[in-house]
Amino acid sequence: MASEVAAAQEALSRLIDRYGQSEPESADVIVALGGDGFMLQTLHATQALDVPVYGMNRGTVGFLMNEFAVERLEERLSDAELEVINPLRMRAQTVTGDEVEKLAINEVSLLRAGPQAAKLAISVDGRRRMAELVCDGALIATPAGSTAYNYSAHGPILPIGADVLTLTAIAAFRPRRWRGALLPKQASVRFDVLEPEKRPVMADADSRSAGQVTSVVVESAADIRHKVLFDPGHGLEERLIREQFV
Repeated sequence: MASEVAAAQEALSRLIDRYGQSEPESADVIVALGGDGFMLQTLHATQALDVPVYGMNRGTVGFLMNEFAVERLEERLSDAELEVINPLRMRAQTVTGDEVEKLAINEVSLLRAGPQAAKLAISVDGRRRMAELVCDGALIATPAGSTAYNYSAHGPILPIGADVLTLTAIAAFRPRRWRGALLPKQASVRFDVLEPEKRPVMADADSRSAGQVTSVVVESAADIRHKVLFDPGHGLEERLIREQFV
């Protein structure tokens, strides 16, 4: 499977010529050609198949991808190391009264949708932990997604096996410079939007928008397992460590 960019389409043609092609439903492995964005699309699109995905970088960013090469693909797939990722499940209540449910492999983010800062109240496992966070937004990221938007917002990089999530504020104003919190993977986090008409807030799951919201609940989806393959010595654990020393 390949993204629409020319480099990915050219790589797809070369690999099919050499190794053949199969429908996803009958495949043992899915090879995804593109960048991290296309890898996320592929994982979401194939989650019901329980088939591991091996990404090769033909895009701009490739944190979830392996280096591209036409040669030795079958050997690389045979030797690849498996990482299992549980996504986040977002349940958002919109300003129109609808409930929207979406999954996120990297992060669920709430972002202000108007000229004024957002005001959010945060509860963890039913207990109010912060009565008012004034900010441009906030996000919950998985370990796999901790090097993406979360890292750009100055959140921590999480080891894959840590069984924690990071709650990171985006441009926090009050409390001043509040950086967020580390939470157990099993935690249920609720955001309530204060003054939603005056200070509108949008909610996204891996950049897939739920629209303007009044509240969002985020939990780890333990019932869904994404299988991702990496070349030996270049798995997510190694990449997360290496990213902190560059």
